[in-house]
Order: sequence, then structure tokens, then C-alpha cells
Amino acid sequence: MIDVVPPALIFIVGALVVPLIKGKWKSAFLLLLPVIGFINLINIPEGSNFIVSAFGLKFIFGRVDRLSLLFGYIYHIIAFVALLYSLHVKDDLQHFAGLIYSGSALGVVFAGDLLSLFIFWEMLTVGSAILIWSRRTTAATLAGYRYVLVHAVGGLCLLTGIVLYLRETGSLQFGYIGLNSTASLLILLGFGVNAAWPVLHAWLPDAYPESTPTGTVFLSVYTTKTAVYTLARGFAGTEILIWIGAIMTVFPVFFAVIENNLRRVLSYSLINQVGYMVCGVGIGTQLAINGAVSHVFAHCLYKALLFMSMGAVLHRTGKINCTALGGLYRTMPITAICCIVAAASISGFPFLSGFVTKSMTIQAAVENHLVIIWFLLMVASIGVLEHAGIKVPYFAFFGHDSGLRPKEAPLNMCFAMCISAFLCIAIGLFPNYLYKLLPYPVVDFVPYSASHVVGMAQLLLFSALAFVLLLAAGVYPPERRGINIDADWFYRKGGRLFYFVMDKCFNGINRISEVIFVGGLAGFLGRISRDGHIRAALLFLVPVLTAGGATGEKLTLKKASVRAALQTGTSPVGISAAIATIFLIVVYVLL
Repeated sequence: MIDVVPPALIFIVGALVVPLIKGKWKSAFLLLLPVIGFINLINIPEGSNFIVSAFGLKFIFGRVDRLSLLFGYIYHIIAFVALLYSLHVKDDLQHFAGLIYSGSALGVVFAGDLLSLFIFWEMLTVGSAILIWSRRTTAATLAGYRYVLVHAVGGLCLLTGIVLYLRETGSLQFGYIGLNSTASLLILLGFGVNAAWPVLHAWLPDAYPESTPTGTVFLSVYTTKTAVYTLARGFAGTEILIWIGAIMTVFPVFFAVIENNLRRVLSYSLINQVGYMVCGVGIGTQLAINGAVSHVFAHCLYKALLFMSMGAVLHRTGKINCTALGGLYRTMPITAICCIVAAASISGFPFLSGFVTKSMTIQAAVENHLVIIWFLLMVASIGVLEHAGIKVPYFAFFGHDSGLRPKEAPLNMCFAMCISAFLCIAIGLFPNYLYKLLPYPVVDFVPYSASHVVGMAQLLLFSALAFVLLLAAGVYPPERRGINIDADWFYRKGGRLFYFVMDKCFNGINRISEVIFVGGLAGFLGRISRDGHIRAALLFLVPVLTAGGATGEKLTLKKASVRAALQTGTSPVGISAAIATIFLIVVYVLL
């Protein structure tokens, strides 16, 4: 019997050890970590494991069932592929962040209570932010700050919801929650931020394209899929998720079609695909949940592969815009083939992974008579083919000849891409191996029925034909050098407006206070404390001296004499007696 540990622990401890290892040993160590993690995972028994009691609370770091196991499997596979892809990187910070990020995602997936889930949830944000900042450009730095800001708001919602939930139920156990109170609404919103719901989504296309080529591979997998896991665990069958998911599948298509930056195109495409998963979770039937989580498994592979292929292009050429690329198939054939496999998978071509997973959610919508939802999902499928299935490989590797002749991607990158491409094909050819891992038995769904294959083939064929005709006619939306305005415009501009208003309000109050209290009242009090006694004495003595006949220069000399005497504390006896007398008169009058 192998001694097992919480799945997250291997990656987090491994991240701390990475800076201590040098040379080839480091590469071996990085590849060995996910392998050891996978062996550890398959030996953990189902049920609640690694329970720790502290502060009167129970923390569960190893809740293992079919749902968490499926996410655990694919997270380990992606960690291995991503680390292999990044072996040429001589930057410990990136390896550290990638491992912390992977371990945190595993921590969330296997958390059996909401508090430990929240801790790993926040570590997930830290790891991903470091991956963005690791590129060390101004754009990456600013995007990372915006990313942290948005996720801090989401984390605050989640924490507030957890506290209220504990107060309502007296329990922190993470199971089905349902949307039935303010607490559950806040928890749902917290999960929704990481799932990139509409309006809350702008952090994704803003931050992911600014990360390093290797960092984006990690980012494409863990944050959004972990959010899908939490939704499937806590909010399966919540009706509002059906519409949120359906909208997610459609609206990013319009941004992706007009976007020039290919990594930003893939970022919008990522939101589109997560929409299918959220929609499946919202439908909530066994087939829909199976469709959602199986699509997570397939999507992790082909989306990572798409980002890997674009990362290889960026690594070799330093360019990522459609207008700057083209004709790279001549010198980067392996990268081009892998990109085409991933593009065909995400588009749902038969015998590839997307075909056997995405269609489960669409079938679930049909079975539940959700006609409008089914229509939106089909429209989104056409959009996926247009922007991710055709646009990405076409403009990067074919299209016009950019004149660029870069070398093929480094060997480790090619191996990582080939492994992912192989798995995309294997899942498409032998889907039953994946179906056996799903939370519920797959009984009434046959992916390779004649109607499904013919229907999907027709959809793909006419969509491809539309792309060709639009391109030939010159009416396909052109890629332009520029910035497309998205929902992030509101918090970018809103942030500046907030700063302006706060500056004028609070700093204005500060300036007025400084004038009144520092330069005015404080100055007056300072002068009073410095020569107030002299002024008071002269106030009473001048009338007396005037009455005694002192005028003009004589009065001026007397006043100077009094001032000098009071400043040095050597006032004549007569003046002191006069002041004392005046003081007594004043007291007498007042009394």
C-alpha cells in the first residue's frame, strides 16, 4: 500500500524545491512531479481523506469521487504537458508559479469544505497573476494588476458568501448549495468571476494574451475549469446558468472574428467553450453534467494545444497578429499540423475530441426541449469554426506569405504539442474510455449515429464554405491593428473616473483643511503662543501710556521698550505692576 498525500501538496512542495535544483536534474524533476502526483492520485481511496480539525472547524483536503477524479486526471495530464512544453525556459519564477497554480487548482477540486476551498481559490489567483507578470513587460504588469483587482472582488464575494452560509447552515461542507439565499448568490457570483461570465469576463482576454508563451498554456486550463467544477458541485441544475452559458457561447464569437491578436482570439474562444460547460451544468441532467465535464476534459487538451501552437509561433517570430503572420507552414510544419488538429477538435469535426463531448450538452438541450438554447449553441458552433477552426491556422500558417521563415519550435515544445494532438485524436476515436470516467453512466448517447455525423458534417461544410466565399468576396471582417473595446473599458475608464473624483473630493478637503487649519488657525495659534502676551500687554498699556502723554515717537519707543522687556523677561517693576493692576481690574470687571 502506497502512502498517499493530498494531491495539491506534491505540486506546492515541488514548487518550493525547484529553485534549489540545477541543470538537467531540474528538467527531470519537473517532469517527474506530475507523474508522481498521478500515481498518488490513483491510490487515494474514494471518500473524504486528509481531514484536519482546527479552530473548531473540520478541513477536508481529499474529497475523492468520480467528479473530482476526472478533473484530477486531466489536471495532472495538462501539468505534465505544460511543464514539458516549458522545459527550455530558464526562469525559476515561471516554473514556481506554474506548479503553485496547478497545485492550487487541485486543492480546490479535492477540497471537501468551503474554507480550504477558499484558501486554494486565492492561491490560484496568486499563481496565475505571477504567471502573467513573469513576462515582465509593461502591458503584462498592468494586465496583471487588473487581473488581481477583478479576482479580489470575486474572492471577496466568495468569502462573504461563505461566512453568511456558515451562519445560515452551521456547516462549511462543500456539496450542493443551490441558489436560495443571499449567501448562495454571493458564492455563485464568486465562482462566476472565475468562470468569466458575461460582463465579468474581460479579465480573460485582457490578461491571458499578455502572459509568456508557456504561462498561457497553464492559464488556459485551470482558472475557468476549476470554476466549472465548483458550479457542477454546488449549483448543478440552477436554471440561470443555462442562459448565462448560452450567452457565453455566442457573444465572444463577435469579438474573436474581428480581433487581430491570435492569442486574444483564443481567449475569446475559451470563454465560448466554457459557455457550453456552464450551460450543461445549468441543465443539470445526468447527460448534461456528463457533457459539461467531458467537455472540460477535451477542452483542456485542445485549448492548451491551440495556445501551445500560437506560443511556438510567438516564441519563434516574436509576432502574434494576423496581419503580421502567414505562410509559416513552410518552416513550422509540426506546429501547423498540431494547430490544425486542435482547431478541428474545437470545431467538432468527427473522430476528434470536440465531436464526442460538446454534442452531449447540445443533445441534453434537445431532450429538455430548450429550443432557443439549442439554437444558440448551434449558432455558436458555427462561430467556433469561423474564428478558432479556420481563422487561427489560416492566418498564422497559410493566408498571405509574410516572408517570415522561422525555425520549427524547440523539440520539447513539439513533443508536448504532439502528445496533446494524439490525445485529441484518441478521445475522438475511442470516446468510451473517457465516458467510463464520467460521473454518470453514459447509456442513451451515441456520438457516431448517422444523424449526428451527417448533421455535424453539413454544419461544418457550409460554415467553411461561408468563410471561403466571404473571404473571396472581400467582405470577411478584416483584421485591423487596434484595440477592440470590451467590458474592461468600464473599469479602466471607471477606475480613472473614480481616481479623479476621489482626488477632487478627498484631496480637495485636505487642501482646504491645510489652508484653514495649518496655514490659518495653526498659524494664528502659533503667533499667539509666540507673542500673544506682548500683544495683550500692549493692548492695555497703549491707552494708559497715551493718557499719560506719550504720543508719536515717544509712544513708539515706549512700545518697543515694553516689547523688549516682555521678550527677555526683564520687564521693569512699574510695567509688571501696571500689568498686574490691569489684570486685577479685568478680573474685577468680569466678576
